[in-house]
Amino acid sequence: MIRYISQKQLPLEGFDTPPGMILDPNNRWVKLRDCLPWDELSESYYKTLCSRLGRPAKDARIVIGAVIIKHKLSISDEETVEQIRENPYLQYFIGLKGFQAKAPFASSLLEL
Repeated sequence: MIRYISQKQLPLEGFDTPPGMILDPNNRWVKLRDCLPWDELSESYYKTLCSRLGRPAKDARIVIGAVIIKHKLSISDEETVEQIRENPYLQYFIGLKGFQAKAPFASSLLEL
């Protein structure tokens, strides 16, 4: 089952961070997020999934963003999840609404 959420950009100011934390708009992940065609990438991703069967798919932004992080940093599936869990910039990059201490997905999501 597919639940599409438009990938329109959440402004950096709208990202919920812990008190006292201010994210830098010049961070490499913020800049990369702003230049990727998320809606087009999501559309291509969702075309590969069945719209009527199975569990709901993870949001395309999370999946695509995690794969980009994994390959850009040359790290394992498990390390990708840990890096995302620990880093508010990476959480912003994959489209979360705010920083969360809990991992947004299991590393098995990235296994091919």
